[in-house]
Amino acid sequence: MFRLLLGWLAFALVGGAAAATSVANLPDFTSLVERQGIAVVNISTSQARGKHPQIPFPGLDESDPMFDFFRRFIPKHPEIPQFAPDNQSLGSGFIISADGYILTNAHVVEDAEEIVVRLADKREFRAKVIGADARSDVALIRIEASGLPKVVFGDPERLKVGEWVVAIGSPFGFEQSVTAGIVSAKGRSLPDENFVPFIQTDVAINPGNSGGPLFNLKGEVVGINSQIYSRTGGFMGLSFAIPIDVAMDVQQQLRTHGKVQRGRIGVAIQEVTRDLADGFGLPRAAGALVSAVEPDSPAARAGVEQGDVIVRFDGRNVENSNDLPRIVAGVRPGAKVGVQVYRSGTSRDLTITVGEWQDGTSGRQRSTPPRSQAAPNRLGLALAPPTPVQRRERGIEQGLVVERAVGAAARAEIREGDVVLALVLGGRQNPLKSVEEFNRLVSGLKEGQQVTLLVKRGEATSYVSLRADK
Repeated sequence: MFRLLLGWLAFALVGGAAAATSVANLPDFTSLVERQGIAVVNISTSQARGKHPQIPFPGLDESDPMFDFFRRFIPKHPEIPQFAPDNQSLGSGFIISADGYILTNAHVVEDAEEIVVRLADKREFRAKVIGADARSDVALIRIEASGLPKVVFGDPERLKVGEWVVAIGSPFGFEQSVTAGIVSAKGRSLPDENFVPFIQTDVAINPGNSGGPLFNLKGEVVGINSQIYSRTGGFMGLSFAIPIDVAMDVQQQLRTHGKVQRGRIGVAIQEVTRDLADGFGLPRAAGALVSAVEPDSPAARAGVEQGDVIVRFDGRNVENSNDLPRIVAGVRPGAKVGVQVYRSGTSRDLTITVGEWQDGTSGRQRSTPPRSQAAPNRLGLALAPPTPVQRRERGIEQGLVVERAVGAAARAEIREGDVVLALVLGGRQNPLKSVEEFNRLVSGLKEGQQVTLLVKRGEATSYVSLRADK
């Protein structure tokens, strides 16, 4: 009995020591919050009703804080009308200079008639918008005050996946709320927001946290909490922050020029998959594949061609296609930079003068091609030369119109009405001028042999890989 008691005591002591060590290894955020929390502010805005059509969410009153949550955070869908701004909304921000400059999200102050900033010491100030950039979701506002506490900035490039981070903000209006988690990933791209390499975390973010700071354990701001991803409307462990270096560049341009200038080169790009890398003879699946080059664009004048794979731009590696828009956007218009492309099995160095990005879209109407009874070829395609009307409406000089897509073509999601512009075999791009030529090129393919097609749909062109049927 005595031996059993000694054994139990030894186990309890060892277990208690292990538990104490485990607790001791957990981060302590108290000092960070005490030092940096005083620079975090609550932002409330008032907006005129009737400025936008009000579309109620069933069973949810507009005065409910969840109304703004659904308006902002439920993923947008083109067939679902978006909620109009409430007459009052809450957000967060943080002081970046002692004379009253504050960073927050652009969507927090969007369409605001009045902005009220509440400091940690309960003082309230009216704020004015210095500038806002919807593309990056960054806004710079200012209050008339001096001697204010300000945050310290960190380097997001030094952040490591798995590192602890802390958010301070006003979720649902609960000021100075602190949540913590880890960095889940870096350099994330979100739909329609490919200019920002988001920091993904599992820090709990809710309505009212938008615009608040994300801190590392040194108490340095490394990001601005901006969005969450959710299928239920509630926090699901996926939150996204704008890297602070991106935000500071935006605010500097807003303060200096009143707008943000971004570079552009005039190409359409797509991801280099393993199949596409094999089709173009690339050593690995990396870079940005150029699927189209705008006429008389900076890229065209520099000699960039359709089918090139951009692997370096302005001295920076392009690992994924999402990297290129961010790198190009960060270059000031008018700058001359080096570009490295991979073309027909060789690497080429070009120099490009970067243009300026302008928001805007354009489109064309197109006619529907008549169906043909021609038999599909080895790739499952029945093709026909474009009519003069189709050439004019679609802006094509060559290529073949898809009249039927079955088998391999259908599995690759090629559709009736698409235009096949070129066939890539052995890393070489062959422009298509006749159905006979195309069928001759594919007739010798072995079963399962991979080929790549350049396909145009509407205004967009992209490379599609598929394998020949029997």
